[in-house]
Amino acid sequence: MQWTRRSFLTACLAAAGAPAAAGQSARTDPEDWFPWEAVRRRLHDRFPDLRRRFVFEYYPWYSTAPVRHWDQWGRNPPTDLASNTVPLLGAYDSRSTPVIEQHARWIAESGVGVVDLSWWGPGSFSDRAVSKVMDVMAAHDIRVTFHLEPYAPERAERLPADVEFLLREYGERRRWDCFFLHRGADGAEGPVFKLFDTTLPERQTDCRGVVRDFPGYVPDGAWRRVTDQVRERLRGRFAAATLLSSGGDPERVRRSGFDGTADYSATTPPERWPGQALAATQAGGVFSFAVSPGWDEIERRHVEPDSCYAPRPFHPRTRALDWAAPADRELARRLAEQRIRDTLQMSVLLQTHPWFSSARAGFFLTYITSFNEWHEGTSFEPMKDAAVLTPAERAVGYHNPQDGRYRLNRLKELLARLLQQPAPAGGAERSRRPPSGRAAG
Repeated sequence: MQWTRRSFLTACLAAAGAPAAAGQSARTDPEDWFPWEAVRRRLHDRFPDLRRRFVFEYYPWYSTAPVRHWDQWGRNPPTDLASNTVPLLGAYDSRSTPVIEQHARWIAESGVGVVDLSWWGPGSFSDRAVSKVMDVMAAHDIRVTFHLEPYAPERAERLPADVEFLLREYGERRRWDCFFLHRGADGAEGPVFKLFDTTLPERQTDCRGVVRDFPGYVPDGAWRRVTDQVRERLRGRFAAATLLSSGGDPERVRRSGFDGTADYSATTPPERWPGQALAATQAGGVFSFAVSPGWDEIERRHVEPDSCYAPRPFHPRTRALDWAAPADRELARRLAEQRIRDTLQMSVLLQTHPWFSSARAGFFLTYITSFNEWHEGTSFEPMKDAAVLTPAERAVGYHNPQDGRYRLNRLKELLARLLQQPAPAGGAERSRRPPSGRAAG
């Protein structure tokens, strides 16, 4: 069954013995269907470190000398970038202290308290950037955790050593100055590691019907052996440790030894999430669904004639957009703003509702896809306003809207409604969206 936000909330309120839409039937703003005060109170009651429950996916993989990642799929920096929008900072280097400091200011301003670093193994480019990123994040009271990427065919076998490396190099040696440790509702504290591409299918069928082995497939039993090893090594050092898969069938996730899933997808409609949360609950695993603005991925410039590649569509799905038309770029902005609101509300509601396993386990982490994965079009990092694009940038055909900060501003506004202290018991909800569309104060 697919749920709208309204039908799911109605069911939740009915199950809690509350009128489905008490005091709200005359309102037309769909945000009024979200129980801000009740959810805010529940979060503050259980999690005094609430800022630390919102986590930006962060990519320290950009470079300008030599160029890294900005030239993906046939792009030619510095004007022609691997992005459908021009970043406000232009093509930057992830190791630049001024760049990281600006990122940290924006992240802190949004209300987010943790970044999840994309990590590609010991000694990799991303690994060499970690110390500087942590230095700056620590100065802005932002914690750091890690998203372990599929950097090698044997990365499953390397998992225990990888976890030890990360804890030693970026936890113990830094005296835990900004290494994120998740505290459950019961007070148990420990690290969280999220892994990308874990419970994959063994085989796949291509567009011509040819069945091939799926690259990166690891049997569930092999994952179980290494996740058990990780837990054995961490036993006695932490009261709790959490290993998350980035997606997959909840039963396979459980068999593989993961605690649950933190779904990275920026394209799955949030109406499907209640069913996925129920499946995770039945399998006994926790879950988190990604807050995102949707998807606007660049197209590959050079495609082999017999390739099965096809460009992935814009999300949220809509009619064909003419990116040269300002009105269509603003339509895309409005759709992205709605997607940010819808995904935040549904993700938070599912994680906090007592029907489901995350609330029962005292687990609450809301991942945000992403701060700066530019080539997929999920970035909350500010982009240039359309009016300040150079003639050369306009010729590339970028999708920048009138307000390049709209995503970060929208997130900031929504998080402020959760992070502010709850009203006194019995008090009415007074927080409303300011007319300007930006966060008050």
